[in-house]
Amino acid sequence: MTGLPDTWKLLALACEIAGVAGYLLGSIPFGVLITRALGLGDVQKIGSGNIGATNVLRTGNKWAAALTLVMDAAKGAAAVLAGQLLGGDVAAAVGGFAAFLGHLYPVWLDFKGGKGMATFLGVALAVFWPVGIMAVLTWLAVALLWRTSSLSSLIAAAATPIYLAFWQEYLFAVLMFALALLIFATHEANIKRLRAGTEPKIGNTGTA
Repeated sequence: MTGLPDTWKLLALACEIAGVAGYLLGSIPFGVLITRALGLGDVQKIGSGNIGATNVLRTGNKWAAALTLVMDAAKGAAAVLAGQLLGGDVAAAVGGFAAFLGHLYPVWLDFKGGKGMATFLGVALAVFWPVGIMAVLTWLAVALLWRTSSLSSLIAAAATPIYLAFWQEYLFAVLMFALALLIFATHEANIKRLRAGTEPKIGNTGTA
């Protein structure tokens, strides 16, 4: 028991480092950087102005959108894995949550970021890869059926914590539930358009 306070101090330090590093990693605006590097203009002035892959696709460059998707997912996964190395599951959850917040509210863009689905999937894959794959397959299945990115994101986000609870990964289920709530918050306008039947299909111009 004498070593318990030191153990908690080390865990707290690991969580602090994972949180700061996760936020900074998550705040890297790959959508902005990739579109500028490829001479596609400022993605913040295209379509919805969102920096995520769905809006990058509106530049007409599928490779730029795919690369944005991969990199936004990778930064979420990297934050989780770094946290895991620093302090186990708790620090991994902190790192993943911080990376997600960094993507939503990047300090470099006046806290105006993306809607978070790619980063959500990256976090899910890193915390428990079987569930991460199930989340990706859920997104793809809904996208193939209804060709609506926002609906795919909402259903996959809602299903992921349920999948994790089924696998008895309760800590990560709580993490992904919190991220799912934020996904629903960032998609508030999309939800209204879905109800009105005016949400654009994947690949169409419009808001996202």
